Amino acid sequence: MNPKSIRFTKRNFGLRCVGAGIFLCLWLAACTSASPAPVTTQSAVTAKPRLLRVMTHDSFAISAEVLAAFEAENNAKVQFVKSGDLGSALNKAILSRDNPLADVFYGVDNTFLSRALNEGIFEAYPSLMLAGIPDEFKLDVEARVLPVDYGDVCLNYDKAYFAQKKLPPPATLEDLIKPEYKSLLVVENPATSSPGLAFLLATIGNYGEPGYLEYWKKLALNDVLVVDGWETAYNSEFSGSAGKGLRPIVVSYSSSPAFEVIYSQTPVDQPPTAAIVAPKTCFRQIEFVGILKGNQNRALAEKWVDFMLSITFQEDMPLQMFVFPVNPQAQLAEVFTKFLAQPTETAQVSSQDIAARRETWLKAWTEVVLR
Repeated sequence: MNPKSIRFTKRNFGLRCVGAGIFLCLWLAACTSASPAPVTTQSAVTAKPRLLRVMTHDSFAISAEVLAAFEAENNAKVQFVKSGDLGSALNKAILSRDNPLADVFYGVDNTFLSRALNEGIFEAYPSLMLAGIPDEFKLDVEARVLPVDYGDVCLNYDKAYFAQKKLPPPATLEDLIKPEYKSLLVVENPATSSPGLAFLLATIGNYGEPGYLEYWKKLALNDVLVVDGWETAYNSEFSGSAGKGLRPIVVSYSSSPAFEVIYSQTPVDQPPTAAIVAPKTCFRQIEFVGILKGNQNRALAEKWVDFMLSITFQEDMPLQMFVFPVNPQAQLAEVFTKFLAQPTETAQVSSQDIAARRETWLKAWTEVVLR
C-alpha cells in the first residue's frame, strides 16, 4: 500500500543623491565609499514559481504540509491532474502523448506496467534514490518508471452485516460462488481499474486458464456487481463504508480497515470492516512514478520523483493513501499498523505472463462477465 525551507526574498537598496547640492552629494559619497551599495539585479529577485503537472489516479493524496515543503524548497507550484482510476488515467496519458497533459505520471502499477512501457510514454531517469529501494520492487531495468509504494488488493467485508445475518463472512474465493453469498459482492472492472485487474489476477493465480473463466461465470450467476473504479465500489456500493451501499463484500486493500478507524466521523475502537487475507486470496500491487516524454520541466520532474522516494513523502503516504512505502527506512505510524492484517501468501502471476496475456485475459473476461 511523509512529513515536512524557508523561502525568503532579499531586496537590496542603494542610496541616491537627489539634487540637494554638490556638498551634500560629496558628503554622502564619502559616507558610503567604504561599503558600496549593492546593485539590485533580476537574479536577486525571487523568480516566479515553476509549474509542475503531475497526472495521477483519483485516489492520490498528500498532506498539505508535505506538499508545501516540496514547493517551498524547489520554488514550485504542483498541479495535480486527477484522471479517474488507473486504466482511465493511463489511457489519457497514452492518447495525449503528442501534447502531454502532465510532466509526471504517478500510479501505473505492475498490472498495467507492460502496457505503459510498450507505449513508450516515459523517459528514463535512473535516480540515485533507487539505491535504497529493494530489488523486488524494481520491475523496469531501464528506470523509465520507479517504484513508490505497494499494497495488497484483498476482499473486504462489512462485519455488522454478517453479524446481523448470522452468516460467516467468506474466507476463500470459492466461498463467493456459494448461494448464501449471492448479490453480496461488488468488484471493479479490470479493464479500467487497477484493483479490479489485481483481483482478476488473483483468480487467475488460483484457477489458471481456462479455470478462471469458469470461476467468473459462476460469480456472474451469483450476481456479482461490476463498477468502473474503486471510488464507486467502496464509497457508493459497499455497505461497510458509512453504510452508503447495499453490498457487504468489496474488492479493496488489506489496509482499508485501518482507514475506517482513523477517518471515522465518530471515534471507534475497532474497524467496522475486515480484510480477507487467507492464502492466495490477495494480489500484491506495486505502484510507480515516471517522467512523461514531452514534459515541459525535466529538472523539476526529477526533483519530484526523488521526493516521492524520500523519507518525507514515504512516511506521509501510508496515512494518505493506505499503501506501504518501498523505502525500507520509512517508519509506519502505530495507528496505521494496529488494525492491519497482511496476507502471508499472495496469489502469484509473473510480470512476464501479465505482459504477454493481459489483453487476452481482459477480452475473455469481458465476453464472459459483461456480455
